[in-house]
Amino acid sequence: MKILYEGTLKQGDRRFTVLPLSIDHLQQILTLQDIVIESLENKEILQPLTSEEYQYILEGNGLMIGAFAEEQLIAFRALLVPLIDEEHLGLDIGLSEEELSRVIYQEISIVHPAYRGNRLQKTLAFLIMQQLEQLDNTYDYVCCTVAPFNIPSLKDKFAQGMEIAELKEKYGNRLRYIFVKKRTEERPNWSDFVSLRMGDISGQQALLAKGWRGIAMEHRDGEYWVHFGKKAK
Repeated sequence: MKILYEGTLKQGDRRFTVLPLSIDHLQQILTLQDIVIESLENKEILQPLTSEEYQYILEGNGLMIGAFAEEQLIAFRALLVPLIDEEHLGLDIGLSEEELSRVIYQEISIVHPAYRGNRLQKTLAFLIMQQLEQLDNTYDYVCCTVAPFNIPSLKDKFAQGMEIAELKEKYGNRLRYIFVKKRTEERPNWSDFVSLRMGDISGQQALLAKGWRGIAMEHRDGEYWVHFGKKAK
């Protein structure tokens, strides 16, 4: 199997490799997901996938790559080609019906709690998007959802140049930011800026409804703030 990347972990200077994942890795994927869920204080911030959902991706409806320390899977990341239905994120952010088939999701990103601090989430993000570039130019939009106060995932999305386009309830009334990035678009110029506390849900929703986009976050005065911008005309 082709090695996509090799690196060194801080934990004991152990080597790790990044490989494409296949259906043969399904049990390792589910085991690692269970470990991460168990480690979370607030389990609402992660929407886990079922065995059937992982199988759907691994059977050709997306991409999955994983980091291995020796034979142990310590992190993975997935892209999903979504079904076009009433829950499609493209509808949430105002895309037309014709554009929905050009959307791919950044589905889930998991890092074993014992191996955090190695920038594995960022490394896998770069590598999986690189794989997408090499394999397919079908998709113009990358979308995903992140829970407010899921700080590692929010930092990850902003670092990739993704923008918050909506904030609403998904997955059975769980509040989620909906992020989007148009792959063919250069980073926009922003003409106006405003910051709101992450806990100010209604304020953020009001801004987003007026066309503002969430473009960055900051921790100051003991609170998390989201920075919003308006695209220059």
